[in-house]
Amino acid sequence: MTPTDTTDATVERSLSTQRHVHEPHRIGLPPLGPYLHALWQRREFAYELARTKLRAQNYDTVFGQAWLLLNPVLLAGVYFVLVDIIRHGHHPPHFFARLMAALFAYNLVADSIRQGAKSVVKGGKLILNTAFPRILLPLSSVITGFIRFLPTLGIYAVVHVASGLPVGLVTLWVIPLVALFTLLATGLAILVAAAQVYFRDLSSFLPYLLRVWMYISPVLWSAAEVPHGYKWLLKANPIAPLLDAWNQVLHLGRPPTWHELVLGGAWSVAFLVAGSAFFMSREREFAVRL
Repeated sequence: MTPTDTTDATVERSLSTQRHVHEPHRIGLPPLGPYLHALWQRREFAYELARTKLRAQNYDTVFGQAWLLLNPVLLAGVYFVLVDIIRHGHHPPHFFARLMAALFAYNLVADSIRQGAKSVVKGGKLILNTAFPRILLPLSSVITGFIRFLPTLGIYAVVHVASGLPVGLVTLWVIPLVALFTLLATGLAILVAAAQVYFRDLSSFLPYLLRVWMYISPVLWSAAEVPHGYKWLLKANPIAPLLDAWNQVLHLGRPPTWHELVLGGAWSVAFLVAGSAFFMSREREFAVRL
């Protein structure tokens, strides 16, 4: 018997004695260590998927990039005129800059949620044919929303300086606040992505929920203007403390209070943990429901 024949016989014998055990499906969290390791190994997949979505939205064309900049500016202008009419022309100083900053930050979260809600349902072919942590799908939606958010910071910087608003070391608080907005967006995007699999009408109902959420958040108004009887809205609203801190830093040139940071951070971490736990415990049955 040649060495090659010996090797083939050994391989054949090892394959014939190998046992595969298929256990019934059970809902529950997967082993977190291997799951997070696989998630990190495939992080480039989420980024490339986000780039694919942006290319589908003509992000890599001149007109696509121009619209990406013009759309939030025009939206801020429309809301400014609306609020100005309601207030009969009476508004605080630098109101347009404050409105633009709050609207851009809110849109980072809202866009991530809108894209995330459809990420799993639209990724049906990937789920059926490819093995990867499914949570990468809503994560790619958050990356898409973040990439779309970055140019708006440049637009706001011009308006900020032109309005004569303060610029200093306090402005660096923007960095951790953007991180908290992104953390909140990630948790909510993961949560609605899993919920959309079970409740297909959610994506139709979601725009109305997001619109109402914006109206009860300190975007078109500031937290200081809320009557005492409605102060509970600021505590019950996950994004309200972050938007208030955002306004404190950019509009008033003051660092955020620890109350705003702790409350906003607690909401963000809570949604991230709850959304991830719900998603990971259910993702193994997504293929059956798509």
